[in-house]
Amino acid sequence: MKLIGTLTSPYVRKVRIVMAEKKLDYELVLDDVWGPDSQVPAHNPLGKVPCLIMDENGALFDSRVIVEYLDTLSPVGRLVPPSGRERTQTKLWEALADGAMDAAVTARLEQTMRLPAQRSQDWIDRQLNKVAATVDHMDELLGEQAFCTGVNLCLADIAVGAALSYLDFRFPDMNWRAGHDNLDRLMQKLMTRPSFTGTQFAAPK
Repeated sequence: MKLIGTLTSPYVRKVRIVMAEKKLDYELVLDDVWGPDSQVPAHNPLGKVPCLIMDENGALFDSRVIVEYLDTLSPVGRLVPPSGRERTQTKLWEALADGAMDAAVTARLEQTMRLPAQRSQDWIDRQLNKVAATVDHMDELLGEQAFCTGVNLCLADIAVGAALSYLDFRFPDMNWRAGHDNLDRLMQKLMTRPSFTGTQFAAPK
């Protein structure tokens, strides 16, 4: 399998962490989706990463779709419950984390892709307020549990970890750890895992 992505995307990192936890072999193909020579549009009409090129030459896109597929490829470390309330809880956590990533990425693009005179600080603030509200909610929801849905690592924790580490990477001044001891404790635990330490964000050179 080939994973087309960047080292700055939280969605790509989420997929890479899942692949590491599932012990799946793949080739990471770095691609600039904003560049004229991007490979992504040939496989994903939305022009977004991550994009997974499978061995049978099919393609999957959207991190939520990709990670659910990857979880079926190996019995090692099942990350998504097959059905019922546990599955719903896991997908709810993923929706919260992905929503925070969506808002953070939107704010980042507004800051970097528009000329200063064209930027809307109100729009940036609106997105970052969404992030802050979601972090508050996730911290309360987590409480004193070891992991998001109980005692075992699952996709919920990976999605939350990808989101929070993206805030560290792109919005360090937000200091999301302040007042969020539960999430801070979870993040410290996640950062002891090779799947997280081996997939750190990296800015383009």
